[in-house]
Amino acid sequence: MTDLKHISPREKAEILAQALPYIRRFHGKTIVIKYGGNAMTDPELQADFAEDIVLLKLVGMNPVVVHGGGPQIEQALNRLGKKGEFIQGMRVTDAETMEVVEWVLAGEVQQDIVGLINQAGGKAVGLTGRDGGLIRARKLKMVDNKDPNKEHDVGQVGDITAVDPSVVKALQDDQFIPVISPIGFGEENESYNINADVVAAKLATVLQAEKLMLLTNTPGVLDKQGKLLTNLSAREIDELFADGTISGGMLPKISGALDAARSGVNTVHIIDGRVPHAMLLEVLTDQAYGTMIRSH
Repeated sequence: MTDLKHISPREKAEILAQALPYIRRFHGKTIVIKYGGNAMTDPELQADFAEDIVLLKLVGMNPVVVHGGGPQIEQALNRLGKKGEFIQGMRVTDAETMEVVEWVLAGEVQQDIVGLINQAGGKAVGLTGRDGGLIRARKLKMVDNKDPNKEHDVGQVGDITAVDPSVVKALQDDQFIPVISPIGFGEENESYNINADVVAAKLATVLQAEKLMLLTNTPGVLDKQGKLLTNLSAREIDELFADGTISGGMLPKISGALDAARSGVNTVHIIDGRVPHAMLLEVLTDQAYGTMIRSH
């Protein structure tokens, strides 16, 4: 916790008053947050995140958390003597890996987040794509980046076919905070591992969210010189894809963000989860923390 004793009561009141226009503007609006990176593994940042989520809920917004868990899955696989393999930023998921993914994401990681939010005074509920038929999926057909005739088999990695948000809406109406693991299910009740950024983007679109916020371990989208790009349009992003500025793990993140921005999510923010209370700074001030993506 940061020590704020040096701030006078009057200054504190000023700070709160400055947040008022933002609280008014986003009251009753849904904000989908993809939780990942350092914010998820550093104990102090975890506590900050949980407090931020509870505060957003208490001032009348509707936060929905979608979490990843790459490092935790990697640790669990290492304990079993399995080596993680990636193709074009996606984890290759055979049946055994899928089992690990399920118990790490829907068990350990999700319950940790639910516990932290509850400890901070919120009422969080954990869901996977199975709950209430939330996320239906099929096997992802991954086309090679360089050769469109070539396809990669990445195992039980899913492509979302439908999202039914009714369970999320029901929880929101009852003042609960949904915490969602990115696991979908198929027609034969088989499980699929889905990229958490993709799930967050799709959910934001279906819920007609005001904002989609992706917490990362980078300041945002950087240009070739490593300078932060704070404001990007869809067209500018296409150019960054084309010249290779955006690549690797940023690819699924940005393409999902772009889809959401084009499908009616007001703004998409890629923010640095290593900054304490980055989320509050983004929602309740006009200071730009990271990259904002506009639909046009």
